[in-house]
Amino acid sequence: MVSSSYQSCASFWNVAKIAALDKELKGYKDKLKTTKNPAAKKQIQKRAMEVLKRKRMYENQRDMAMGQQFNVDQAAFGIESAKASVDTVAAMKAANTELKKTIQKDLKIDDVEDLADDMAELMEDFNEINEVLGQNFATPEDIDEADLEAELDMLEDELEEEELEADATPSYLQESQLPAQPTAAPGSKVPANTDEYGLPMPAQTN
Repeated sequence: MVSSSYQSCASFWNVAKIAALDKELKGYKDKLKTTKNPAAKKQIQKRAMEVLKRKRMYENQRDMAMGQQFNVDQAAFGIESAKASVDTVAAMKAANTELKKTIQKDLKIDDVEDLADDMAELMEDFNEINEVLGQNFATPEDIDEADLEAELDMLEDELEEEELEADATPSYLQESQLPAQPTAAPGSKVPANTDEYGLPMPAQTN
């Protein structure tokens, strides 16, 4: 930390010096523009060269200080990352140890397998119970399917016969059972054994 602070102060001091030298160089450049005397101009150029050399020196120091500061910061970041990694590994180890203890103490694989087997047996028993409860006790077990089909065919035939009889004309409405339509007017001469309407009269008994 002390080295880092020293480098920061040195870098700031160099930047300030560079700014002052830039200002001084600008003054020499302005004088060169207005000076006509060659000897005076040469003297100004000499001073400007000295200032420029100092400026380059400070710039090199500044760049070196900035590079060192970057290296220090990078090293510090690496240290912090390493510490974080160590903490993470330690936490993972602790969790792994605790998990092993829990599994060995409270969660044994044999117990889990036994529990799974018990659950499977219970489900089988439950399915058998459902099958028993779902049986139709009114249906005998020795019934032949062929007999059932034959009986079903007979029922269908009976239903068809009943439908045909329902559609047929009743016997009392058939034409053969109806009397002939009268042709003579009421009161006229009618055949024997018929009434005045032409209907057959019942036979008389002695």
